[in-house]
Parts: sequence; C-alpha cells; structure tokens
Amino acid sequence: MSESRSNETTKIVACPACSGDSHYAASNPYRPFCSARCKQIDLGAWASEQFRVQAEPPSDPDTAPWPTPAH
Repeated sequence: MSESRSNETTKIVACPACSGDSHYAASNPYRPFCSARCKQIDLGAWASEQFRVQAEPPSDPDTAPWPTPAH
C-alpha cells in the first residue's frame, strides 16, 4: 500500500546554484536545487574542480592512512 503525501508541507529554500526559490520536498527530484539545469551546473563545477574539499597532508608520513608512492 502506498500513502499519498498530499498533506506534506513544502519548505521553500534558496537554490544553491541560482538563489531562486526551490521546494525542498520529496516531490522535487532536484532538491535542494530548483531544476535539473541548476543541478547539472553544480555537478559541472565539482567535475571541473571549481569546488574542492580542503585537506592537509599528514605531518608524519609514517602515520599516513595510505601508502606513499615510490618515485
């Protein structure tokens, strides 16, 4: 059985790509974006490395969680 979600409340948030209104609800398959276009723009920015997660290399190479490549 599936229940309808007609009583679902919709929160309006700012789209991270265009700052327009976006419905943050299960009925919006692009949430938190307002459209497929804005979602693709964001994905493209990550793919072209415009966005990066900042990380610092470990101070002691002997405790690194991954092996150091041989040169």
